[in-house]
Amino acid sequence: MPSDLPPTIAPPAADRWLRLPPAASAASPWLHEEVARRMEQRLEWIVAKPGRWAHWFPLRGGLEGHAAVQRRFPDAGFDVVESTPERAAAARTALEAPWWSPRRWGVGAAAPRFLAAPAQLPAPRSVDMLWANMALHAAADPQALIGQWHQALAVDGYLMFSCFGPDTLRELHRVYAAHGWPAAGHAFTDMHDWGDMLVHAGFAEPVMDMERIVLTYENPERLLAELREIGRNLHPARFPALRGRGFRARLLHALAEALATPAEGGRLSVTFEIVYGHAFKPLPKARLAPESSVGLEDMRRMLRRGPAAGA
Repeated sequence: MPSDLPPTIAPPAADRWLRLPPAASAASPWLHEEVARRMEQRLEWIVAKPGRWAHWFPLRGGLEGHAAVQRRFPDAGFDVVESTPERAAAARTALEAPWWSPRRWGVGAAAPRFLAAPAQLPAPRSVDMLWANMALHAAADPQALIGQWHQALAVDGYLMFSCFGPDTLRELHRVYAAHGWPAAGHAFTDMHDWGDMLVHAGFAEPVMDMERIVLTYENPERLLAELREIGRNLHPARFPALRGRGFRARLLHALAEALATPAEGGRLSVTFEIVYGHAFKPLPKARLAPESSVGLEDMRRMLRRGPAAGA
């Protein structure tokens, strides 16, 4: 079992990233929306239809992705979890149906709830699916976060998530290393370690897969602008102060020189490794102990399934 805490994430930096005020634009990062689109297609593999689901951090994870999941499950209610009250309010503005929409006054799904973590979270065992797109790789304590997701899910509910994998921005890391600069970013966790963490949290039979997406940019300025939209350098040994114009000029030159790809007409190419995972929350097993505590609903399920289910 890997360490619960990533060795190359500074918790204060991760917390600042989570709590940044929402952008004036309602758009989520393009790459995150594309990953959400691909993850939504994976829902075709799962027969279970949620009665209620939760979306973890949709402002960055993908507002268009949220709409796609809503279209797939039009009768399901949903919870939205954001990292601050301000971000939860922005998510409400972006996602709540207008007053004149039939979704507000017609029959169908229960009203959505907009929550601000960590004070507000979905009630234990209250959702049948938890959707977390491109959030886990920036968590200072991912094992604790996975535990929160597990707690929110009902028995037989499932988690759908994606995140960056270790090969993400490998070209950028090589540039920084070649020039002797501090790390360009924190390390990303391998998908097999994510699988171990899921099992440790109580999930059953996690299914993991990955793909690499190579994106090209017309110039280093556009590359840096997109990287700023999708994340931050959370490495504890990152450069501790502001950089000057001289460093920026050297960085732009180094990127243009090292990342240009002749096959792409000289455009700059960088790799993003995307890890996808899903796992179910199984019925808890009754353990032999002097004292045991089992939720009422879980006990009813165990009784309905018979002794073998809790053995």
